Amino acid sequence: MRSGELGSLPGIIGVVVIWTIFQSLDQQFLSPRNLSNLSMDIVGTGMIALGLVFVMLLGDMDLSVASVSGLTAAVFAVLNVNNGVPEWMAIVAAMVVGALIGAFQGFFAARIGVPAFVVTLAGLLAWNGLTLYVLGASGTINLPEQGVIHALTSYYFHDAAVAYGLAGLSVAAYFLTSYRDARRRRVAGVSAKPISVIAARTGAVALVAFAAAYVLNRFEGLSLALLIFLVFIVGLDFVLRRTFYGRKLFAIGGGAEAARRSGLNVVWLRISAFMVSGTLAAVGGLFLASRVAAVGQTAGSTILLINAVAAAVIGGVSLFGGRGKAWSVLLGMLVIQSIASGMVLLGIPTPMQSVITAGVLLAAVVLDSLSRHSQKAHGRA
Repeated sequence: MRSGELGSLPGIIGVVVIWTIFQSLDQQFLSPRNLSNLSMDIVGTGMIALGLVFVMLLGDMDLSVASVSGLTAAVFAVLNVNNGVPEWMAIVAAMVVGALIGAFQGFFAARIGVPAFVVTLAGLLAWNGLTLYVLGASGTINLPEQGVIHALTSYYFHDAAVAYGLAGLSVAAYFLTSYRDARRRRVAGVSAKPISVIAARTGAVALVAFAAAYVLNRFEGLSLALLIFLVFIVGLDFVLRRTFYGRKLFAIGGGAEAARRSGLNVVWLRISAFMVSGTLAAVGGLFLASRVAAVGQTAGSTILLINAVAAAVIGGVSLFGGRGKAWSVLLGMLVIQSIASGMVLLGIPTPMQSVITAGVLLAAVVLDSLSRHSQKAHGRA
């Protein structure tokens, strides 16, 4: 922290402060019902933000993710509802469209050399217009109640053992992974966390995990959407931190020219990151459509883009590249959605919600910038 590496600390403090304030203003804020709804509301935008992490680690930005989510959801709805295509085929088609859009934009940014900001800004306009064209004159397509997409945000595991079992599995996995890493570092002769620190952190994880399971079980239980979201986070965190591909992304974010000179295929890696962003935008779009059981002209709105970017930055992903985790999205989404949920309970008008969200985003960017300046001063950036 002295060298400017704040990590997820601002997000953690933000969640504590926000929950304390809103709970003092409205006793229903921390009720099991509201927290369960909160855990559901973070999934759609969170999936989109997960894809943004891959692009932001490179020091790039994808401004088209919200429009891509709307377009891919519209593609799914038209294929499945209007044309009778089997649901699984429509889902695959939507994800393929997202990946192709990512590849298209990544090609212009990585191979042609057009700034990613400009390419994806053009994409934001183009894909939003194409969404309106695909939806046609009706402008809205209602999704059937029977099907996988509808079940994404309507199915709950009512058995309490499921939530508690997931919490126990998570705690055990965290301890074993941390202990294994520390042991390997000691064998290699480098500094490692003492067992007391690992135990303390495991205790903190256990407290949060079992408290969350307890709260969820007091309402409907663990939702399928939240479970899928957590699986995505764990899987993508493994990809970023435990695979050669993820380490190459961090290397490019730390210095693209140095990465190129070391033999990395920077062009392909940048294109692949945009493909991941487009694919996860499609997944997020399907979750958002499931939440309202329809796809309309408002799908892929600008506020969705702002929330996705804010979630990543607030959670600790640097806008300058090279720093961030998949878990950052979960923390950032809790901050963003907690603000939205609290303001709804208090009856604060929608325009003011946008103002407050923008202020939180600005504060997160300022902290990120100050953190980078501090790291440069300590020779760590």
